[in-house]
Order: sequence, then structure tokens, then C-alpha cells
Amino acid sequence: MARLKDLYAKEIVPALMERFQYKNVMEVPKLEKVVINMGVGDAKENPKFLESAVNDLSIIAGQRPVITQAKKSVSNFKLREGMKIGTKVTLRGDRMYEFVDKLLNIALPRVRDFRGVSEKAFDGRGNYSLGIREQLIFPEINYDQVEKVRGMDIAFVTTAKTDEESREFLRLLGMPFAKQ
Repeated sequence: MARLKDLYAKEIVPALMERFQYKNVMEVPKLEKVVINMGVGDAKENPKFLESAVNDLSIIAGQRPVITQAKKSVSNFKLREGMKIGTKVTLRGDRMYEFVDKLLNIALPRVRDFRGVSEKAFDGRGNYSLGIREQLIFPEINYDQVEKVRGMDIAFVTTAKTDEESREFLRLLGMPFAKQ
């Protein structure tokens, strides 16, 4: 079992049940999925950039990502409908817990001048979004093989009904929120 999943079952569930006065264990918020998205706008000029982004994301997530396509044509960006412009991967189960554990305990502390993540990135329904500027913070990525430094968006989808429940849940998981 994943270390974070074990921590969730033994410590986080009882703490949240006490804090929010849940009557049933099934009411306690949990992670449903983690979606990692990497936009590759340069792929329209050079398709190799998309290939390297797919490779980097598959190394980071441990799962092969899907290639996303443009839904609409936008003439200002020289973008046509159906062009390949990004890549994303959805993690669930043990892989999700392994990735979150790696992100919180290894990758985020490697960010330069890191003071914590924002508490304001909740969507009102208990989900949290996080942006990362470079994929080099993950230890699996070989610095010499990176063609271009790319950022990524990470969305934590939880079963929490409110942002307050989700914030407390993520804080107990180990999310390093910035001091306000």
C-alpha cells in the first residue's frame, strides 16, 4: 500500500471526523483523482516538442499521457481545430498517492525560493489547482536530456463539499500552504 494512503486511513480520517463532526466514515473527503496537464504551444511549429513533453510527463507520472487537441480554431494564435497542442494524464488509486507523495515531499521543496503554495487556488467545490513552472523539480527528469523547460498544471479533485474541508484535508496530507 502507498505510504500516503496508509497515512490517510490511519491518521487523516479520524482527525477529519473529529474536526468536522462527520457521522459516517464515507463523508470524510478523499482524493478522487489527480490530473496533470502540460500545454505545448510550440508543437504546431515543431512536433518533436510534443514528443519530448509526452516523454517527460510519462516519466513523471508513471503512466502514458494522452495528447490533447485544439477544440477551436484561433487565427490570432495560428491555431486550427484538431491541432495537437498539449498532453495530460489522469492518475487514480495507488499511482495517484505515489505521485502526490513524491510531489509534496520531494519535488515542491526543490523549487527555488519556495515559501509554500497559495491557499486561494480552490474552485469553490473542494478541488485544488497548482501550477508548476518547470518539470526539472522532479528527480526522475535528467537535466541534460530536457529540450525545453516546461510548466504544468496539477489539479487535485477531492470529494470534499467545501473549500474549508478540502483545505484541511490537503493540509493533513502534507500540502505546504503559504503562511498568510
